[in-house]
Amino acid sequence: MIETLTDPSLWAALLTLTALEIVLGIDNIIFISILSSRLPKQKQKKARQIGLLLAMVTRILLLFSLSLIMKLTSPLFTIFSHEISGRDLILIVGGLFLMAKSVTEIHHKLEGDPESMEGNSKKTTFTKVIVQIMILDIVFSLDSVITAVGMTDQLGVMIAAVVLSVGFMLMSSGSISDFVDSHPTIKILALSFLILIGLALFGEGWELHIPKGYIYFAMAFSVIVELLNMKLRKPDEKPVVLKGKFD
Repeated sequence: MIETLTDPSLWAALLTLTALEIVLGIDNIIFISILSSRLPKQKQKKARQIGLLLAMVTRILLLFSLSLIMKLTSPLFTIFSHEISGRDLILIVGGLFLMAKSVTEIHHKLEGDPESMEGNSKKTTFTKVIVQIMILDIVFSLDSVITAVGMTDQLGVMIAAVVLSVGFMLMSSGSISDFVDSHPTIKILALSFLILIGLALFGEGWELHIPKGYIYFAMAFSVIVELLNMKLRKPDEKPVVLKGKFD
């Protein structure tokens, strides 16, 4: 046990995997923040925390079900001479859900929603937001677990990396949420990125592999341009206020 803990390769794998888990979890944080922003202010923090804890539990359960994950690659049926596995099906449905939800959120922020603006609780409830977060956690967690399995065969290292990454995200989710919520352009960019990620997941399900480097470059470049715009903005210029926001 002591020899294992002093193994440099184990610590290197833990640090690398934790960093990757954080990177893969950024989009999850952003979407959780956007979904929770539709709730009253006093409930948003609780929704973010529950969402991230659900993500951690989902990933750990999937890690303990490695044999099931490996079976997900077995073909279930064929469409247009293309074999569809359980993993492919999850990625396709998850990608479509992510794109549809992102477009709906953009519409909600720009066009407005009379019912939610009047505070109609039937439109957006705490339970409804948590259910949507759970669905997204399954999609994002599958990608995260597959990455973990490809990095190391040590289950303890995988679980430790997941716990550390979620702990970091819990600490930073409030700052990220406040930043995204106070900058409308960042919020729309974030939703646009999620459409891009949804398209990438959909493509993965059909074995149309889009190099993630291209996606991350597009995201990074867009954010840099927007940060420059924010830096050049005049002090007396105030950003527009998006619709469908609770006070």
